[in-house]
Amino acid sequence: MQAADLQLFNELYAKNYSKFVRFAYSYVRDIPTAEDFVTEAFMAYWNNRHSLKEGANIQAYILTIIKNKSLNYLRDTELRRGIIEKIGKQAEWEIGMRITTLEACDPNEIFSNEVQEIIDKALASMPLKTLEVFMLSRYKDKTYKEISEEMDVSVKTVEFHMSKALTILKKELKDYLPAILYISFFIS
Repeated sequence: MQAADLQLFNELYAKNYSKFVRFAYSYVRDIPTAEDFVTEAFMAYWNNRHSLKEGANIQAYILTIIKNKSLNYLRDTELRRGIIEKIGKQAEWEIGMRITTLEACDPNEIFSNEVQEIIDKALASMPLKTLEVFMLSRYKDKTYKEISEEMDVSVKTVEFHMSKALTILKKELKDYLPAILYISFFIS
């Protein structure tokens, strides 16, 4: 019985394999995939041959398996294409947003704001007298002599407080000094 089943199977395979591959290919448009489906359908037939009804149309049985595999493949392909399209649109939107934000970005403003925040923090950490001397010198353009007269202190005291203020600022701005120097000399 096994030999007869094998003989029938081999004849069925030889007679229908190419035709079934063409059928599957007409839908999936990929020869290796079509060949895989046909081979899997023949294997399913071989494994289930004893459970088929007497006189069942074996070619129709195999063709139905190929049809179902092709349908699942096409549905998966369509779903995958939709997902890829969504991902592509998302990536396109994200790149567009990056371009827009980068075009709107002003590095000088970002740098200036960041440096100003550090300066403000450094000024806030200074002792009151040091801060007052620094403000009069740098923001009001007063000389050390004018500051000493206004604050009723010696010029040496003004120099001490200015040195202290500049040390604090250098320490806080140490990471920015090369850029500040570059901007001061080459851009201004």
